[in-house]
Amino acid sequence: MNRINKLFADKGSKRLLSIYYTAGYPTLKSTLEIAEALQQAGADFLEIGFPYSDPVADGPVIQHSSEVALRNGMTLSLLFEQLSDLRKSVSIPVLLMGYLNPVLQYGIERFCQACKDVGVDGVIVPDLPLYEYEEFYLPLFEANELINIFLVTPQTSEARIRKIEELSTGFVYLLSSSATTGKNLSVTENTESYFSRIRAMRLKRPVVIGFGISNHDTFIQATDYADGAIVGTAFVRLLGESDYMKRIPQFIQQLTG
Repeated sequence: MNRINKLFADKGSKRLLSIYYTAGYPTLKSTLEIAEALQQAGADFLEIGFPYSDPVADGPVIQHSSEVALRNGMTLSLLFEQLSDLRKSVSIPVLLMGYLNPVLQYGIERFCQACKDVGVDGVIVPDLPLYEYEEFYLPLFEANELINIFLVTPQTSEARIRKIEELSTGFVYLLSSSATTGKNLSVTENTESYFSRIRAMRLKRPVVIGFGISNHDTFIQATDYADGAIVGTAFVRLLGESDYMKRIPQFIQQLTG
């Protein structure tokens, strides 16, 4: 069983926590040591972003981390090289997240094979069209035991959500809003209606909420409606501090309580 599926199958009543960070930030060689520290601190699964020059869905903090990572020399080839020892020290599920352009340049078949080789469990490519995935790339993902995660926004129709559920073998990534990353989660009447609407659909796949989760309160609010929550901007901001490695355990503890 894929590590992602096993994690959700075994979760019980636990509120799962995923942490996103950008490969190659703050330093070119920090990617693996951050993954190890997050696992040790208690994160349930990880999303490692591969940087791109035009991250349109990201706010200024993650945009900045991508810019620095690219200046540092991070590429997909180098990332896979760094992750070659991933499974010697990291046992929790790991996903890669990024935009389609670098994947196309690398080669999708080569990308999927490399993910399998290093032990990556799934990928999130927000700008990969649903139709193209189903029509052209689904067999590649399946052949490499790679889960592809799709995103749902407040504007996503029920028909599209059902199609996403049909094509999903992992979890459904529920964006808390249509804003870019880094906006604080505000559970308004509209947000509650949106979350409740998704819950009422009784999806067969687990649901994870991202965008705007930054502290214990927003983590609890999100996981009242979902199986887990993703923290990105708040953690990437921490990585900009000089003592970030020492502060990772406290950061995770404060989130989960």
